[in-house]
Amino acid sequence: MAASSVEVRLAELERRFGLPDGAVERLTRLLGLVAAEPIAITSVRDPARGVDVHVADSLAALEVDGVRDATRVADLGAGGGFPGLVLAVALPAATVTLVESERRKCEFLARAAADIGVPNVAVVNARAESWPAGIGAHDLVTVRALAPLTVLVEYAAPLLAPGGRLCAWKGRRDEAEERDGAAAAALLGMSPPMPWAVTGVRGADERHLYLSSKVATTPDGYPRRPGMARKRPLRASTGR
Repeated sequence: MAASSVEVRLAELERRFGLPDGAVERLTRLLGLVAAEPIAITSVRDPARGVDVHVADSLAALEVDGVRDATRVADLGAGGGFPGLVLAVALPAATVTLVESERRKCEFLARAAADIGVPNVAVVNARAESWPAGIGAHDLVTVRALAPLTVLVEYAAPLLAPGGRLCAWKGRRDEAEERDGAAAAALLGMSPPMPWAVTGVRGADERHLYLSSKVATTPDGYPRRPGMARKRPLRASTGR
């Protein structure tokens, strides 16, 4: 039987990113599960689009420092499993915790992890700010399409061990957002988030990954209570 266009594209990604054996089959299955899921896991459900919009976009992080070597990963706002489940497939030696506040999505994530065969995944039904077991326990925090940089830095900093990294998926660069992200990072013991342009992903001409490392202890009082990072974001104009 001839390979589908999705399988052909996944094979290209397998070669580019040096994915482990069985990755194409697992990722093909994951795209099929997203397409078949009756609840709204993601707005892009067609595997022919999802192979780039979701899978290639997730794998792009493997080309930046600190991702391939990570052993304790937390993916915040895990949603339909991108990038978390994709990185779990790509990094079988890493423990990947999918943190998601919506119970229905958590149920999907747990079913999908079992179905595609990634035993290195755990699913936590919680907000990032309400997960005490995660404090200081990770060398990589990933987050995709969730919030402004200043909020993402505040979510990630308490969860990272010293030297750990935040990798945040964003679109077009925004100078004001970058300034606010840098101000939050300075307060929270993180390095300024630096953009890295994604290449080789169809339809992702404006995509950037922002990288920030934990360089000092996060001050007492963080994480703030749920919702405060969005309600009262740390900004360059206020410094607090």
